[in-house]
Amino acid sequence: MTESMETRLKQAMAELESAREGVARVERELREASFSVLSSDRAVRATAGPQGELTKLEFLENKYRDMSPQELAASVLEAAGAARVKMNRHVMKALAPFTEPSADVPELKGFDLDWGRIFGAEVLEEDDADTARGGRTAPPAWRDALGEDGED
Repeated sequence: MTESMETRLKQAMAELESAREGVARVERELREASFSVLSSDRAVRATAGPQGELTKLEFLENKYRDMSPQELAASVLEAAGAARVKMNRHVMKALAPFTEPSADVPELKGFDLDWGRIFGAEVLEEDDADTARGGRTAPPAWRDALGEDGED
């Protein structure tokens, strides 16, 4: 049983309109999104905005007073980077439905996005890697540079 070309075209146009409305809705939601992350030493909280930009930086409990400039910078970079990755993963998840092929219109194949190329390879890494290690993350590379192993 073959559908008429007109019927298939109407179906495709309806799906495209639905996708357009969905993308507009996701764009509105993402404009308001933000994610905050605490550094592993609990000295800094960084917040990333909808484009991964740093929108807020908090120094917690005056811990910065006992830190060297390198330690403080490392904490800021760690928290800011992690907040940016969280935001990027949120964007990926929000846009994922629009990359999938259409179930109703086989001609609409969806599209491939190289998320690693867009946001950096870290967005493709396991999201909850710390739970696989008993709630602890691997020591950040900056701690190695400071001669620290991240253990308290």
